[in-house]
Amino acid sequence: MAKKAATLEGHVSGQANKPMSKPAHSLTLKEVVEELKTEEWDGLDDAEAKRRVEEYGSNELGEAESVSPLKILIAQVANAMTMVLILAMAVSFGIKSWIEGGVVAFVVGLNIVVGFFQEWSAEKTMDSLRSLSSPTARLIRDGQQITVPSAEVVPGDVIEVKVGDTIPADIRVFDAVNFETDEALLTGESLPVRKQEDATFEEKTGPGDRLNVAYSSSAVTKGRAKGIVFATGVYTEIGAIAAQLRETKSRVRPVKRKENGKAKPHRYLEAYTLTTTDAIGRFLGLNVGTPLQKKLSKLAMLLFCIAVICAIIVLAANSFSSRQEVIIYAVATGLSMIPASLVVVLTITMAAGTKSMVKRHVIVRNLKSLEALGGVTDICSDKTGTLTQGKMIARGAWVPGIGTYTIEDSTAPQDPTAGHVRFGSNSPSQMDLKAGGDACGERVSSEKLEGHNHSGFGEFLKVASLANLAAVKYVHDKWEAHGDPTEIAIQVFAARFGMNRSHLVKTDGAEWEDLVELPFDSDVKRMSVIMKHKSGNYAFTKGAVERVIQSCTTYYADGNEQSQPITEEFREEILSHMQALASLGLRVLALASKKYPGEVQKGAEVERASVESDLVFRGLIGLYDPPRPESAVAVRQCHEAGIEVHMLTGDHPETAKAIAIEVGILPSADRYKKISADIAKSLVMTASEFDELSDDQVDELAVLPLVVARCAPSTKVRMIEALHRRGRFCAMTGDGVNDSPSLKRADVGIAMGQAGSDVAKEASDIVLTDDNFASILAAIEEGRRIFDNIQKFVLHVLAENVAQAGTLLVGLAFKDSTGLSVFPLAPVQVVWIIMATSGLPDMGLGFERAVPDILNRPPQSLKKGIFTVEFLVDMVVYGLWITLLCLSSFVLVVYGFGDGTLGSGCNDTYSDDCDLVFRARATTFACLTWFALFLAWEMIDMRRSFFRMQPGSKRYFTQWAIDVWRNQFLFWAVMVGFVTLFPLIYIPVLNTAVFKHAPISWEWGIVFIMAGIFFAGVETWKWCKRFYFRRKSAKATGKVDKNMEIEDRVFGRYYSDDHDGNARTDMHEKA
Repeated sequence: MAKKAATLEGHVSGQANKPMSKPAHSLTLKEVVEELKTEEWDGLDDAEAKRRVEEYGSNELGEAESVSPLKILIAQVANAMTMVLILAMAVSFGIKSWIEGGVVAFVVGLNIVVGFFQEWSAEKTMDSLRSLSSPTARLIRDGQQITVPSAEVVPGDVIEVKVGDTIPADIRVFDAVNFETDEALLTGESLPVRKQEDATFEEKTGPGDRLNVAYSSSAVTKGRAKGIVFATGVYTEIGAIAAQLRETKSRVRPVKRKENGKAKPHRYLEAYTLTTTDAIGRFLGLNVGTPLQKKLSKLAMLLFCIAVICAIIVLAANSFSSRQEVIIYAVATGLSMIPASLVVVLTITMAAGTKSMVKRHVIVRNLKSLEALGGVTDICSDKTGTLTQGKMIARGAWVPGIGTYTIEDSTAPQDPTAGHVRFGSNSPSQMDLKAGGDACGERVSSEKLEGHNHSGFGEFLKVASLANLAAVKYVHDKWEAHGDPTEIAIQVFAARFGMNRSHLVKTDGAEWEDLVELPFDSDVKRMSVIMKHKSGNYAFTKGAVERVIQSCTTYYADGNEQSQPITEEFREEILSHMQALASLGLRVLALASKKYPGEVQKGAEVERASVESDLVFRGLIGLYDPPRPESAVAVRQCHEAGIEVHMLTGDHPETAKAIAIEVGILPSADRYKKISADIAKSLVMTASEFDELSDDQVDELAVLPLVVARCAPSTKVRMIEALHRRGRFCAMTGDGVNDSPSLKRADVGIAMGQAGSDVAKEASDIVLTDDNFASILAAIEEGRRIFDNIQKFVLHVLAENVAQAGTLLVGLAFKDSTGLSVFPLAPVQVVWIIMATSGLPDMGLGFERAVPDILNRPPQSLKKGIFTVEFLVDMVVYGLWITLLCLSSFVLVVYGFGDGTLGSGCNDTYSDDCDLVFRARATTFACLTWFALFLAWEMIDMRRSFFRMQPGSKRYFTQWAIDVWRNQFLFWAVMVGFVTLFPLIYIPVLNTAVFKHAPISWEWGIVFIMAGIFFAGVETWKWCKRFYFRRKSAKATGKVDKNMEIEDRVFGRYYSDDHDGNARTDMHEKA
């Protein structure tokens, strides 16, 4: 920070990173543009932006806390599991068991070193991901609108901001409409500040009075604007006082006081007690991290208690003897139950999972959502830009008394010269629009298009062009557009006929001037502007058809100046024409206008009702937003994964229905006919219909709507609550400020990275960088994979713990001539097995790819979590199976092929009398080590055979080798444990003095045979599970016809008896 402070010396408030002739608030917009060497329309080019990043540095305030090696090292030492190992080491040294104490000390040191580097890597990964989920900025570079992380903003960038955005840098405002920002963080002013782009101020004007400048970190509360960035990072006004804003959260519980500020003595005791328990909870990991991390920390504490009980059992079995070897064995038995690597492996698995999600266009903002994604049963998605491409093209327009215009062969959203225009005098409901071609009228040549720009159609075009914030311009030999995709499409349509807003408003001597803008409101579903013309002021409105025609009182029946009152019959006629356009999948908007009475000052506050009333209806325009090619595939995969997809959109029901059928959210037209009328009515509802229902009535619906049209933000919240009452687990998408309540209320809130506001992103759990529905499915797949892998390595650890504890406890039955237990495993062997077979193999399981059928099974139950009945039974079966084989190998060597002599003092030193015990111990050690390692491979798929994990593969005998080699981290982790066994058995002194076993020869035959039996037993158990779950599934859903279309399997439960006859099976009831 010293370096930064030095560079700030002499910096003047309001100046740029590189000082200009005057502070930005004292310069006109033109002067700011010239001094920063940028352009209002094109912004900077990419090369210049990169150069300026190098020159000025990142747009950061410098307060981000970097990864601290010291903190990570302390965390490795000062955690519950390591402290248990240190305690065991202290006990070993305390009873002068130097070898065992030395080995435990080595394991502690190795765990700390390995854990440090693993945690360091995980923290660096999470640090980079946090930077990805930081606020973004919408810039114009090279004439194109792009979204970049706020840290990449440089002086000279042209930035666009709207309601809900956080301003990423200090900007000189222009093109401001009703633009207000909250500057309380900087100035302490509680009320939003209205900005004035044309004003300039004295150099010494204070920050709160610079009304032509908007500041970094302030929030946009109203309107929209563009701005030229002049200061970034520590050179911004907020950067200059950033140090004052840095806070550290106090971990001390406050004392509860009375209104007079006094507190009774017991309140101090309460605060101190809670602070102490919080600290202990943090140390043990019981109150920090994600729900699963907390659950595993609690599991670790439970296992610690079990470990203490196991140690007591060992002591009791030997009459609480104080002999050194008994105490050390008790400690080793206790250690066998401690999953030392569990929480570390979980952290690394989650970090790796979030990193892989970034490659699939998903940024995780909240780690708990990783666990939640695997249990999602319903996705509530927006349509525009998520299921569709967000690249709209105007396909048709109807003007009463004139006729219908259609656009064909145009695939360029920004080019008003692309494609052809047809004109027919009939209205949409009287034309076969689906047929296209001549059925839509005669083709109009491009030379004659401007000739249509008159009379009623001219008024229609004025609304299309002026009630519009988008700009279309021909620059650098190509057409470019800035603005919302919907408005760009309408502006391009108007520009086809020579009615371009850039020419009407922006040029010298322009006929029109902006006065007031009433932005689109998701509740009223309209937007309006008041424009000034030499003939007076005019109001222009566009919006949802039903809402606009409510505000209209007249129309021009013959396209001329003879107005007619709007009757109910004409309103029905408008709606029929709208349905004709909407049935093509077009988003239909209505346009209206009127002469606005009275004088209005620029930027004045006006009553919305005075503008959007007594309007003249001008016509309809239909916009086509094609579905993304991958949306239909993704929806189908959701259905196969047991996930129901709901579309919540602001569009008309017919438009929404057409797109929903196209992407597969609703059944195809022929299948739709099979659905009973009451169910069909529930499948597609408008927000008003849904909101009219009480909660009880919603709960009585046979099915919640799959499509909600004309959806308002409050409707999204009601849908989430309805799903929760049905025990469903839902993900909700959102992009606007008003979506934040539903994003917070949803189990997984999903914000749009490109179209989303900063407020929506802050409220979300994950952010889609490409705004693509298919990325939601990718996130769910990754969530399921992470859930599976966590379950796999936790099962591996716990099954191994059961096996070790079982072997050690049952082994207490082997008594020598003095009455002391002869241990089948030495303490150092136990510690080595914990170290060699847990950490790295479990991490390898955490990196395992998704199993083949991960999206062909129902979502996981998050109430049960990873500890399902199957998990618990597997843990016991695998643990006891390994215990049985290990004890059998010990018994075979001692009693089967030996004379049964257990000698005396064989727990401590090697002698000829103990040779048989030492060889049996080496055999047991080899068996347990190998079985624990091989179990990791068997855990790759918890049900499929290790030798047949890819069901579609034709490699019947070699597929297992390919699967084993594919995860090379796990492969080498197993190989290292496998190979290091041999030197431990055969290196002199190390074997007999440290590990308390002797070299073996023919006993390897027992080890290999037991390994074969181990695989046979596990494979048999998996076969029994597959048989059981197939039978269980068949009973639950009936026999499923594999040739049946997925649509019939999903929507079959909605078919009426009249249409499907015998085809309605039990499967349909449970589909």
